[in-house]
Amino acid sequence: MSNDNKINLSAPTPATFKAGDSVLCPSLSLNPFVLTNDPYGKRDVLALEYEGSYFYYDRNGYFVRANQNETDDFQPSLFADTPANRQAIATLYSGSHTSQRKVIDTTEADDNEVIVISSHDLSHIACDISGAITVLNDIGQLLGLIHYEKIDAHTAISMARLTQDATVTWSNLLHDQLEAIKETLAMTRYGKEGSQ
Repeated sequence: MSNDNKINLSAPTPATFKAGDSVLCPSLSLNPFVLTNDPYGKRDVLALEYEGSYFYYDRNGYFVRANQNETDDFQPSLFADTPANRQAIATLYSGSHTSQRKVIDTTEADDNEVIVISSHDLSHIACDISGAITVLNDIGQLLGLIHYEKIDAHTAISMARLTQDATVTWSNLLHDQLEAIKETLAMTRYGKEGSQ
């Protein structure tokens, strides 16, 4: 058989994404998102913002946890924002998937007031706390280096400036998270007690 008669079959290439792409993320919303680079510039990942929190993905659209540099989830979470994909996701959202809700009850028998929170929201809170812990640890290490005179004064000033920026950013993020929690607590007896 000559080379002219050979059929060249190539495997389809998986979708790859970059900052600026419009994507769909059905686990978060029916609406499209625009990808950005990591807003904190610490990792080589893409991000999208949803309800005040960042979600991270690699170039193939796989979810990357906030405390990881690469994915351990090899199911795509992102899809190109095309009419066909929008229709498929709209069909998914129109189904009655709420009847299959799994509820994990961590309450005690004597709890007479309970808040149901989505695992998605709880994951955001946990990621924000983890990020704040990392920043506080970094600040502690920096202060230790300054105290033991392991870095010169010029470097200490630069590091203090970066630390101040990080502190303000995380303070704002945690403040927003706290306000969201307070809104929920305001509907409970704890909110009523706190307002007195």
